[in-house]
Amino acid sequence: MKGNHEYVRWAIKCIESYIRDHKILDPIRDGAPADLLQRRAGAFVSLHKLDGSLRGCIGTYLPTRKNLAEEIMYNAIAAATEDPRFEPVREEELDEIEVSVDILSEPWQVTFEQYMNLDPKKYGVIVMSGFRRGLLLPDLPGVETPDQQLKIALRKAGISPYEKFSIYVFTVERYH
Repeated sequence: MKGNHEYVRWAIKCIESYIRDHKILDPIRDGAPADLLQRRAGAFVSLHKLDGSLRGCIGTYLPTRKNLAEEIMYNAIAAATEDPRFEPVREEELDEIEVSVDILSEPWQVTFEQYMNLDPKKYGVIVMSGFRRGLLLPDLPGVETPDQQLKIALRKAGISPYEKFSIYVFTVERYH
């Protein structure tokens, strides 16, 4: 697995331990970056094949664990083994996968008009209607306009563009 930043190396260590040894690491004992133990935030872990195609992506837009080290660890393992779009990553694939980690800001609600003036390279979007929600990270290949980003998020959520829905946006710290 490939990735240079210490947060990405932590995600890789967690994935490799789980796939190779069937062990979930302990962030304190197993050397998670110290600053991750002091922070709470939502995080997404994305896996890509060396050709750039997606291999798994799982995340949380709000914190669900006691610290960011655990948030990244559990989302990394889930991205490798539980993304319903893909078969679980096999040990022989590990050397052919690149990992990125996105740490999300707290989302804030915007109006449709405000949203349409935002840059999808800088802002991610969450759409919500009842229990349905769809999220799209910022700066994804092929997503050039707010309209494209919104349509994809609505489709992911199973929300018709003609229904009433709420729009939230967020920024990310992206690490490779």
